[in-house]
Amino acid sequence: MNAVARYFFAVLAFLVSLHYILSFSHASYGRATSLSNLGLTSILKLSEPSNADSISNTWIPQGSTNETLSPDPRANAAFVILCRNSDLESTVRSIREIEDRFNRRYRYPYVLLNEEEFSNDFKRRISILTAAKVEFGVIPHDHWYQPDWIDETKAKESRDKMVEKNIIYGGSVSYRNMCRFNSGFFFKHPLMLKYRWYWRIEPDVHFHCDINYDPFRFMEDHNKVYSFTITMYEYEATIPTMWGHIMDFVKLHPEYIAENNALGFMLKDDGASYNLCHFWSNFEIADMEFWRGEAYTAFFEYLDAQGGFYYERWGDAPVHSIAAALFASRDQIQFFDDIGYEHSPYTHCPKSKAAWEAGRCSCDQARSFDYDGYSCMSKWDKFIEQ
Repeated sequence: MNAVARYFFAVLAFLVSLHYILSFSHASYGRATSLSNLGLTSILKLSEPSNADSISNTWIPQGSTNETLSPDPRANAAFVILCRNSDLESTVRSIREIEDRFNRRYRYPYVLLNEEEFSNDFKRRISILTAAKVEFGVIPHDHWYQPDWIDETKAKESRDKMVEKNIIYGGSVSYRNMCRFNSGFFFKHPLMLKYRWYWRIEPDVHFHCDINYDPFRFMEDHNKVYSFTITMYEYEATIPTMWGHIMDFVKLHPEYIAENNALGFMLKDDGASYNLCHFWSNFEIADMEFWRGEAYTAFFEYLDAQGGFYYERWGDAPVHSIAAALFASRDQIQFFDDIGYEHSPYTHCPKSKAAWEAGRCSCDQARSFDYDGYSCMSKWDKFIEQ
């Protein structure tokens, strides 16, 4: 070996030794000169396999994103979405918006439920939207379909009359299945049992403002059980006998009625009848222990036995709302003014200018549904200020 070659290898050895010494003694130097930062991982094929290559009923993300995660501990909570394979595009939009406005910083898990299996394409398209855990579940048959004890002849006669009167979803059995499932069964699904709190999201809803705190933790820390963003009147023709059955239940079980309850928000004629106000349940953040408790279990089973989900068209919104008004204290029901929310055709936009600006809201405050003639918000304001 000639002198030039010996000199070259001596210098090379010195530089390599110096590199390793600096890597171990200076962490920032080591990170800056790592293979990944030098762009060599792809060349050396050291990258991890893609999560999207594995499709199953549970998708658990690996790695991290560039988002800064909230340092606060999370609540035992999940988003729940009832949807079908045909709802793919609208479900993608809903998840993408709640991720952008809130969940990219918190990574609360998602549970998607369907009366049939989700397709692999549906799972693949949904799973890439979030770094959070995503689970896909099938609804048990008895939790979804019309019970055998329902008199189908009587039920069909009622549906036909509603169709004649152009009542929305009047002829739909699947809509009735959905209302009954949301009223009494979603919180019993095996995938939901491990959680206490849920945030209900539907396909094709919109979140108009950044949510710069954790509503789940707010609910937990302030002893809340139910929350809403929109309140409105129910369509009376869909629940003609429901209030009478509820009053019968109250007479049978006065022990379940909460002190300082919110029933006054829903009464008219000096308490003689129902004013039809309810919380619009396509947005809910609530405590499932409330639904799983003794009072609500007895309440739902009593109503279900009357057959009104099928003989009429009882919705889960008045069922949940009246239950919250009966069995929870008024201060356990939360109105989230700062959560800008839209389920067409209605939008809630924050009333507070400070909240609207802090949330970088995309909604127009002047077009918020809150004080529309069909809204019950003014009644809630008056009631809660008493």
